Amino acid sequence: MGEIITRFPPSPTGYLHVGGARTALFNWLYARKTGGTFILRIEDTDLERSTEESVQAIFDGLEWLGIDWDQGPFYQTKRFDLYKKVINKLLEDGHAYWCTCTPEEIDEMRETARAKGEKPKYNGKCREKNLGPTEGAVVRFKVPLAGSTAFDDMVKGRISIPNAELDDFIIQRSDGTPTYNLAVAVDDLTMKVNTILRGDDHVNNTPKQVLIVKAMGEEVPTYGHVPMVLGADKARLSKRHGATSVTEYRDMGILPDAMINYLARLGWSCGDQEFFTREDLIEKFTPDNIGRSPGVFDQDKLMAINHEHIQAKPTEEITDALLPFLDKAGIVAEDRAQLEKAVKTLAPRSHTLVEMAENARFFFEGIKEYDAKMAKKAFKPEAADVLLAMKEALAEVAFTQEALSATFKAVVEKLEVGFGKVAMPMRLAVSGTGASPDMYEMLEVLGKEETLKRIDDAVAYIRSLG
Repeated sequence: MGEIITRFPPSPTGYLHVGGARTALFNWLYARKTGGTFILRIEDTDLERSTEESVQAIFDGLEWLGIDWDQGPFYQTKRFDLYKKVINKLLEDGHAYWCTCTPEEIDEMRETARAKGEKPKYNGKCREKNLGPTEGAVVRFKVPLAGSTAFDDMVKGRISIPNAELDDFIIQRSDGTPTYNLAVAVDDLTMKVNTILRGDDHVNNTPKQVLIVKAMGEEVPTYGHVPMVLGADKARLSKRHGATSVTEYRDMGILPDAMINYLARLGWSCGDQEFFTREDLIEKFTPDNIGRSPGVFDQDKLMAINHEHIQAKPTEEITDALLPFLDKAGIVAEDRAQLEKAVKTLAPRSHTLVEMAENARFFFEGIKEYDAKMAKKAFKPEAADVLLAMKEALAEVAFTQEALSATFKAVVEKLEVGFGKVAMPMRLAVSGTGASPDMYEMLEVLGKEETLKRIDDAVAYIRSLG
């Protein structure tokens, strides 16, 4: 076969959804694994539904995922002259013919076939009439009457369709525009695409494209049809299952590497391994390991994988990724060093960047209110004296985790109380909640000045309760 040349051909009639992103990923991974070429083609022949906004959304989704293309983007609407040339050649060589049958006539043909228990299809009425172009006429491809059309599917194995089950399908509409199957077959040939991974909803299109390619005297590409992505209810993934656009997951705080990790595992496997870096996927991907069963999209599993990627990434990288989420949340973190310390302590506890940003709020905004349920337990009158004892001790030490740990132990021994009697009011005083990061990590990030101020505020609050 030589160089592997793959492609991703989205229709710009909406956003880049999860299923489309997975298709793009599989083709991209295979091209990158083999040192091949990955082509982006925009199939925008549906003039009524295609929009520039959707084209940009596709670009945004691919760029966020880090799926780059080597050639393109190519637009089908700019290739109509090429399609017309091929259609004329097919007519000239006897592989296609003009058809003037009306939609009503074709409906009647199909009803007659159903009544006989036969497959409802166009009956070839105009096949041998040698008609020419007239107003309202379409061009149909002349499917062989006998035999079958077969191809070796990389995922499903050998697929063979009896030609008797196929219509003489339309390749040019009455308005002169090419149909999907004609345009796709021509594009794949002229772009030298030789490897096509796509959803198995295209299996019925493949025999038609194979016939067109053979009629053009060219070598048929290798196809692989990947099972669809389903929701938890085993229905085809849709908006009712939650976010389906990849940019929605971006806005939820999913890392691009986590998203491609999850998408890759949604129908492909490499032993029992679940966590993959981008480099791992490129090294290990092969179409041979694509499964034959539909992938079920599990958002909880995506969150778990994202959690792993957040922990695995360098602190500096996660900090950079967090900045726009802090900005959106209205959180101002001017001290980069402090922010990186906060990220380091929050990473093991964050499943998304949105969650991390919100959990970082108390580091940079102070305490606006204390958790009421926790305050009833931790802010009893005697807690004020405990906090003042901690303030006095903390004022004299460096804010390193080792020194902070030793200071807490010393105060506990001095007051002759249990560790919880000191830790609970301190945690609430400096974080406002009982579910904050590790105490010593948290204080190290806050620093001495802010910690002592928050202790004073908590003491004042406790005393205000009487």
